[in-house]
Amino acid sequence: MTEPCDLTAVEARRLIGVKKLSPVELLESCLGRIAAVNHAVNAVVALDEDRARKTAKQAEADVMSGAKLGPLHGLPIGIKDLEEVEGLRTTWGSPIFANHIPTRDEAMVTNIRRAGAIVTAKTNTPEFGAGANTRNIVYGATGNAFDPTRSAAGSSGGSAVALACGMFPICSGSDTGGSLRNPAAFNGIVGYRPSPGLVPAERRGHGWSALPVLGPMARTATDAALLLSAMADDDAQDPLAYTLPGRRVRGGDRDLFPPMAVDLGSLRVAATADFGISPTEQHIRRVFASRVAALTPLFGRVEEATPDCRGTDEAFEVLRAASFLSAHAEKVRTRPQDCGPNIIANVEEGLRYSLSDYSRAASDQTRIYRGWQGFFQNHDIIISPAITISPRPWTELYPSEIDNQPTRTYFHWLSLAYAVTLVGHPAISLPLGVDEAGMPFGLQIVGPRGGDALVMAVAAAIEAAVAGDASLARPVPDIAALKAAPPISGMPQFKTWG
Repeated sequence: MTEPCDLTAVEARRLIGVKKLSPVELLESCLGRIAAVNHAVNAVVALDEDRARKTAKQAEADVMSGAKLGPLHGLPIGIKDLEEVEGLRTTWGSPIFANHIPTRDEAMVTNIRRAGAIVTAKTNTPEFGAGANTRNIVYGATGNAFDPTRSAAGSSGGSAVALACGMFPICSGSDTGGSLRNPAAFNGIVGYRPSPGLVPAERRGHGWSALPVLGPMARTATDAALLLSAMADDDAQDPLAYTLPGRRVRGGDRDLFPPMAVDLGSLRVAATADFGISPTEQHIRRVFASRVAALTPLFGRVEEATPDCRGTDEAFEVLRAASFLSAHAEKVRTRPQDCGPNIIANVEEGLRYSLSDYSRAASDQTRIYRGWQGFFQNHDIIISPAITISPRPWTELYPSEIDNQPTRTYFHWLSLAYAVTLVGHPAISLPLGVDEAGMPFGLQIVGPRGGDALVMAVAAAIEAAVAGDASLARPVPDIAALKAAPPISGMPQFKTWG
């Protein structure tokens, strides 16, 4: 029998709405799963049980009284520890903020609460989201849901693992160089990077930068669409979340949920293992080729092709370093002992660049973006692997080599994701079975500019098409094995920078 915590978000919300599942019952099931397996993976790092229980009881009362229910009514949610939650410890994975208790929710959390979700806990993240290995010296490392000795990726690693393990039906995440998509791929769940501004982010330091976004994570594409529909909004604090005079352009968009119908057979698909720039390992290339072969009959046309991404690495490195410099230079200058190696490296890199470097990077970004627009005149979507490697041990801070070739930076292995980030296109990581090592494989689906509804629809359609195929369906971790596993906190290097 399916435990309530293992239900999809859409099904759980449906059952709540017809009074066949109590929000209290669902919350207790989620809390029970956290208690049973979190010791093995360290995904959930700050619980708010008392307030969550009180909220769940009120949600139950609202159902029974016939009150109007929001789209997320009664669904427990984990919030990534980069987003502020009123009254709940929010650390950004940094010892500088180890005891920080926010006095307000940030706007995204406010929208989620307004939609009826029950904010229950924070999920782990690397320090300030830097790097794609979820570990810090405040809470320690997060292990992969399928093998706790392996990396959960990041920076939304805690959310991804919590979802895979059934601790929550939905979670929040954020993405600059793939922080929604990379951990989704490593843990067999869905991570969606929306178009910049679709989900407002009022704390983004460089307000006009399209690199960092907030977005949804879930176990299915349809669940992610449900959460995205509640997160999307207009907010004047985010310069990218613009309005037109007298007309809202986002929020309550019925094209997002339920996902619109799409005829996969009409789509022109470009398939690329590397965007011409990524150090994708041979293992992942083989798995991707097998997935392309399996999916090709679904589409109208599939061809091996990629937009021109030359200069992507250099442009992303400079623009990313600029944001780290403004956000963290003062911390590194005054409290270097409390800053991890990734933060320090990024600040030092930023200090080496000149205004000329920044100008060139911005120009290259624009050139590459315009090339993508031409590419999408002849293609409807792009598919690629979501990440370049199969999960490695989390004790490896980052992959310094792939297939015996050195990586150019500590985040070069994320270039399949940041190639998309640089041009601001929406993208999703969809789980499609496991790789040759038995670890989850994620397919990245990239849409045209502003094509959020299309990407969600395509992901949901593929998900439905492969649902009966055990080799392509979403993999599920061994919960019994996790329950019996030793605590991850006992592993060497658990609470170190690496």
